Amino acid sequence: MSNHNNHPYHLVDQSPWPLTGAIGAMMMTTGMVKWFHMFSNDLLMLGALVIILTMIQWWRDVSREGTYQGLHTFPVVIGLRWGMILFITSEVLFFVSFFWAYFHSSLAPAIEIGNIWPPKGIAPFDPMSIPMLNTSILLASGVTVTWAHHSLMEGNYSQATQGLFFTVLLGFYFTLLQAYEYIEAPFTIADSAYGSTFFMATGFHGIHVIIGTLFLSVCLLRHYLKHFSSTHHFGFEAAAWYWHFVDVVWLFLYISIYWWGS
Repeated sequence: MSNHNNHPYHLVDQSPWPLTGAIGAMMMTTGMVKWFHMFSNDLLMLGALVIILTMIQWWRDVSREGTYQGLHTFPVVIGLRWGMILFITSEVLFFVSFFWAYFHSSLAPAIEIGNIWPPKGIAPFDPMSIPMLNTSILLASGVTVTWAHHSLMEGNYSQATQGLFFTVLLGFYFTLLQAYEYIEAPFTIADSAYGSTFFMATGFHGIHVIIGTLFLSVCLLRHYLKHFSSTHHFGFEAAAWYWHFVDVVWLFLYISIYWWGS
């Protein structure tokens, strides 16, 4: 095979990671079924380990291609941008389904839950306590990630590092507070449509916060290793887009579920 490239596009090399990722996903889903029916989570844990190792090595290869091998040319970055835009669009529609379920149940409460919302016997969270603090945390993290982005574009290495560090710290703090909120919750996911829609919507948002925090943590490491420049940092830019999406979803969750729904 010729090693000469007469075009600006990146034709990826053969890689084992799609196969190992698929095997890990199959092991994890099969392990979930085994866990539910046989109360054994060994296959689930093994599948999760395979997926984690696959992600680490696959993303390592992508970072190497874009940083050291120079394969992320301008046309390739344009394609990556569109890929991230379409991915975030799919995530928006994913959360639309949860909001749809919530408003379907809350705007016309069924007789089975007493024709009221929240249903009788449900004590909702005080929107002015932990939910308000979490809202402040995510809004502050949106400011710090924007600060980091602008510092990176201006070539200010130290301020970009500080902004990224504080964003990761705030994301971790948000997750701790949400875990505490779940532990102290006076209702469960099995408590009528309210419990189901509340924990599905806020729980999946919490998972996205964890993913975004890991995303930004990797960007902080790559920034420390000098992988980014003022003109070549799409990995960080994609993480910032994702984090802003997480912020906006939380604002809708807070207004509709915590404030209006209580």
